[in-house]
Amino acid sequence: MLEYEIHGHDLQLLEIKLAPQQAVRAEPGSMVYMQTPISMDTTSPGGLLGGFKRMLSGAGFFLSSFRNSGSDPARIAFAGPYPGKVLAINLSEHQGQLLCHKESFLCASEEVQVDVAFTQRLGVGFFGGNGFILQKLSGNGLAFVHGGGMIIQHELAPGEELRVEVGSVLAFEASVSYDIQMVRGVSNALFGGEGLFFVKLSGPGKIYMQSLPFSKLADRIIALNASSSKQ
Repeated sequence: MLEYEIHGHDLQLLEIKLAPQQAVRAEPGSMVYMQTPISMDTTSPGGLLGGFKRMLSGAGFFLSSFRNSGSDPARIAFAGPYPGKVLAINLSEHQGQLLCHKESFLCASEEVQVDVAFTQRLGVGFFGGNGFILQKLSGNGLAFVHGGGMIIQHELAPGEELRVEVGSVLAFEASVSYDIQMVRGVSNALFGGEGLFFVKLSGPGKIYMQSLPFSKLADRIIALNASSSKQ
């Protein structure tokens, strides 16, 4: 199991101590620093097909692998691309599988497989639900995801349902069923400010939500910039 420490509060840094020959795989661009014995190798797990599937989902074609090639422990650090929290998840405590938002994966131990899990309603997932494409993390290792703002955890009872704003869905267990639904009512859809779709999550299972998804933060910055440029 990886030895790690999460530093900070709202702009968190994940530092991992790799034992000799221990490795992690990460989203390209997330590494902050690494000690000299650690080597980097950028590949496309699953070959060309796996890479194209990730590109199709909006994620990167490649993943970066970092291995401690030395004889002593060495440290490496990762951080998310915007303010938020880092969540450590032991997949063995989640039946060996977790579905997460395409932009939330940060890094994981090399035992964890990273793949694309397309939405059940593919057209809505791509074009309607704010790009609601999921990544599937599977295995028995440790994975780290990054969420904007605060991370909220909720345990859904069997049959319990929760409707969540599309961008606020961070991750959930494979036992949770999900569907994308349109917001009812023309005035709600046009003026409600919550977008055209919700994600309906149905238990049983554990879900994680983020209070400030990057899409919402970016939209607010663009709106403020447009408003100031008109003045």
